[in-house]
Amino acid sequence: MNRPVRVLAMGIFAIFTVLVAAVTYHQVIVGPDYRDDPRNVRVAAAITGRERGTIITADGVVVASSEADPDDPLSFRRSYPEGPLYSHTVGYSTILFGDQGVEAFRSDELTSDRDATISGVLAALVGGDIRPKGLRLTIEHNLQSVARAALGDQRGAVVALEPRTGAVLAMVSTPDFDPNLLVGGNAAPAGEALDTDPAQPRLNRATAALFPPGSTFKVITASAAFEAGVASPGTPFPNPVELELPGSTATISNFNGQPCGPGAEVPLSTAFINSCNTIFGMLGMEVGADQLVGTAESFGFNAEPPFDIPSVASVIPPAESFEFDLPGVAQSAIGQRDVRATPLQMALAAAAVANNGEIMVPYLVDEVFNAEGIVQESAEPVVWLRATTPSSAGALADLMEGVVTSGTGRRASVPGVRIAGKTGTAEDPAGPPHAWFIGYGPVGAGPGDPQIALAVLVESGGDAGEAATGGTVAAPIAQEIFAEFFGLSSETE
Repeated sequence: MNRPVRVLAMGIFAIFTVLVAAVTYHQVIVGPDYRDDPRNVRVAAAITGRERGTIITADGVVVASSEADPDDPLSFRRSYPEGPLYSHTVGYSTILFGDQGVEAFRSDELTSDRDATISGVLAALVGGDIRPKGLRLTIEHNLQSVARAALGDQRGAVVALEPRTGAVLAMVSTPDFDPNLLVGGNAAPAGEALDTDPAQPRLNRATAALFPPGSTFKVITASAAFEAGVASPGTPFPNPVELELPGSTATISNFNGQPCGPGAEVPLSTAFINSCNTIFGMLGMEVGADQLVGTAESFGFNAEPPFDIPSVASVIPPAESFEFDLPGVAQSAIGQRDVRATPLQMALAAAAVANNGEIMVPYLVDEVFNAEGIVQESAEPVVWLRATTPSSAGALADLMEGVVTSGTGRRASVPGVRIAGKTGTAEDPAGPPHAWFIGYGPVGAGPGDPQIALAVLVESGGDAGEAATGGTVAAPIAQEIFAEFFGLSSETE
């Protein structure tokens, strides 16, 4: 073969190689993206032509359903009767914006097989039920409504769950949005308005946003001390006005700028109940980075929770990063520096204390039922982590109950119920402090007694701004939720 022919052959070969590569790329690699692109009219037809199952709360309130188009009985439109109340948990199923929340996680069960796909045709041929299934959530509608009302127009989140099972009883993030706006004729401008809103209403602050946990993290620091044998509730500590951090000009002070209490020494129990930063800074340095980080990880930090909707991992830096940084250990021990947590994570921390040190896998879907209402699948509680020993959990329970009876969390108390808790006022360099409360009740519940653990976060102090504390802003919200759960008045005695 002469040179011109060889060059021509190589050129043709190169062209075919490029063509094969292009076809492969568009068909195999990005083909699914083209198929699922909302601009693909076949996607719109497939979505509107397939009925989705009903989603109801634990007490039977319908929170998502499909409605037939009166002008086209073969076309369906998703409806969310409770509007914004479940926008971050149930989520939405739309043509333009895809699926979010439980609508995404459980899409296979919720979607009908009544279509022209191979799976749908085969199911119909063998007599299978091609109707969509429905879901019963673990959320209690009244509790969800009270949590939302208690947050008001403040940015923040509430997570309440059952400590023994991990069933989520309420999950609210504010600001929220009406998912019905994303399925109607004005969906595109409505979605754009949500995306450009500086308040980030589509952000689920309960599971997908991280905040410094402040003094609520002292539950974990105390657990680390108990597990390591460094201290017990009665261990005395020096009582300075401020803690000077070694090798640094930085100091740690208590919220009021005063010593933790009268006298030259105070027990750890007093420091916990009064949320004294100075003593917990000392305690963190005595515990050490290895034990502090290890205990935080046993509570779930640095791991994504196995949950029904997307949840980010709460974080604490690795122990080796503190090798020459004792001030960093002290600051981390009070839930500051680079420690960050989600409200879900801190609710799980409270639940661990309530559940003798075990954290259950959290979940939102309790039952899957068929079109006849017959339950076909039920959730089973599963242990996720052993956070701490039963003895340490018992000691923490006593300390947390003291916070509510005589410490910074008194505004979370309800008549006749033993409530345990921990407040947190987390400094934020970008603005006012975040107000936290975590807790559970009743303390000492028997095997058959209803029990609830929760976390409340009010971002940037809410309406109180710079004057906010966990005890004055977040604890009263927890009180309303506890009162609703136990069927009591939210007014303290």
